[in-house]
Amino acid sequence: MSSPKVIRWGILATGVIAVTFTKDLLVDPTTRGVTSIKHTVVAAASSSSVSRAESFLRRVGAPASARAYDSYQDLIADPDVDIIYIATPHSHHYQNAMHCLEAGKNVLCEKPFTVNAEQARLLVNMAKEKGCFLMEALWTRYFPLAAYVREILSSGRLGTLVRVMTDCNIATNPEKSFKDGKHRMVNSELAGGALLDLGVYSLTWPFLALYDTQPRETRKPPKVLAAMTKYPPTFCADETTTMVLTFPRNESAGGDAHAIATTSIRLETSPASDPNPPASVRIQGTLGEIQLFPCAHNPTHSKLVLWDGTVEEKPWPQPGPGKGSGWFNGFGDSINAEGEGQGMFWEADEAGFALCEGRKEGKYLGLEETVLIMEVMDETRRQGELRYPEKIETTKFPVQL
Repeated sequence: MSSPKVIRWGILATGVIAVTFTKDLLVDPTTRGVTSIKHTVVAAASSSSVSRAESFLRRVGAPASARAYDSYQDLIADPDVDIIYIATPHSHHYQNAMHCLEAGKNVLCEKPFTVNAEQARLLVNMAKEKGCFLMEALWTRYFPLAAYVREILSSGRLGTLVRVMTDCNIATNPEKSFKDGKHRMVNSELAGGALLDLGVYSLTWPFLALYDTQPRETRKPPKVLAAMTKYPPTFCADETTTMVLTFPRNESAGGDAHAIATTSIRLETSPASDPNPPASVRIQGTLGEIQLFPCAHNPTHSKLVLWDGTVEEKPWPQPGPGKGSGWFNGFGDSINAEGEGQGMFWEADEAGFALCEGRKEGKYLGLEETVLIMEVMDETRRQGELRYPEKIETTKFPVQL
């Protein structure tokens, strides 16, 4: 048996999401049935100090040989880095990713990919020009659960797909949790608001079900009708946003399909005390539906309900080193059970597979679709009259942020 290909990662930024991703990245891939690749971290960069990058590397359990930088440019210039994971706020993704791509580095960029579609298009063009791999790190698309949903949809068990309803919220009191106004969820300088940070998950399932299932050569962008409520203290970020999407289809394919995608900083999909919480995602066809629980961004339970009386429920636990390992991961203050990963290793595996196969984009979320979803969010912001500062929206490069 040949040895697994080692994918050498550089981590650009050292915040909370970078910690979660990198801890998952360094989990032995065989714990999730992957044997052809393995991941290592060769370098990490903090824009503030070398000591912060060093602390990050210790915290995630990186190899002792991993290098710490206080400059993103030094990380990008490191010849031992095969691919860079960008973990900065999304307001900075365009500038950071363009720096990486111009230098010929492969990139896995956190969601949302950019602030607007024009930025996304320019990154795609630069990746093509430089022959680099480029992918949005929308982890949900690479879950085994997502593969199961795709399998059910392609099998025809739901009949003709008609409608998708999704809801993604964080259920917080923003005036209390983000009272200084600097948090990325409400700060216009960081392209804050529910739409870009959470709404991208609400859009994930409608696109997976109603766009990806259509023939590539004939599918068309959805029409968008949006409603938006601004965050009252500043009116510079959206608090609650709802999108009604119409996906055009030929009459022979069932005619137009609909989706309702909602997101909110303040609300929750269901009260925590509800013993029978509703599904955060419902994909409905003429013969039944798939329901996903508890949240649209990280569902861990599915329920297939067919009109003939069939009900199939499946749990989707996260793999990892397992109990007794003394290893823990999670996101922020939410820590998973001992030995249970967060699920970000699957997107890292997809990037690794692509590098080995010579592909330049992800298999289950291509760059064309990433740009299209950004276009939908652009149109939603246009209808809601929400625009961020020019230095955040600009396509000029480089711009110091």
